Amino acid sequence: MKVLMVDVDGVLIHGRPADGLPHFTYLERDLGLRPDLLQREFFQTHWGDIIIGRDELEPRLASVLARIAPHLRAATLIDYWFENDSRLNRNLLTDLALLRKSGVRLFLATNQEHRRAHYLMKELGLSAHFDDILYSAALGHSKPSPGFFRLATERAGAMPNEIAFIDDMAMNIEAARQFGWNAAQWTAGATLAGALSEFVRAA
Repeated sequence: MKVLMVDVDGVLIHGRPADGLPHFTYLERDLGLRPDLLQREFFQTHWGDIIIGRDELEPRLASVLARIAPHLRAATLIDYWFENDSRLNRNLLTDLALLRKSGVRLFLATNQEHRRAHYLMKELGLSAHFDDILYSAALGHSKPSPGFFRLATERAGAMPNEIAFIDDMAMNIEAARQFGWNAAQWTAGATLAGALSEFVRAA
């Protein structure tokens, strides 16, 4: 293993910093917008294009909010969203730092749009822990598309069989394995040592 790819949401980040609850748990109380309405009018309708870079987050969100929550600015909702979806798995970060010291290169491999990818690396400081972020809006493909794994492999400068990957979604794990990556599904209570032992067994 020369490269370890790490998913973000569900692996490295789990919800609200204060309690780990989903980031929109108190959205209606805090900002006066029902999460189900936002899900239906924005995420189900527009997110597919935004996550692969075909549309921009803030202008599209602003147009939706003008209809469903005219009192709410897109920038306010984006700030609320990012800040409430940023609880880092510190134990995993510590373990990853030790692995990186051994010479393994670390990349985030994640479905993100441009604004949050920047937030993760700069505001949360993940650029200090990872060599780079390989994300869907920049690649033009989202997991589990084969295009994501092909381009991520090229950007990492490694052969598929030199890459290990942890992700919480079974369909992403299967797609990675189909492309030739070594992949282990991350579940509640998982550890990096457990994932690494699974890679050894697979080899």
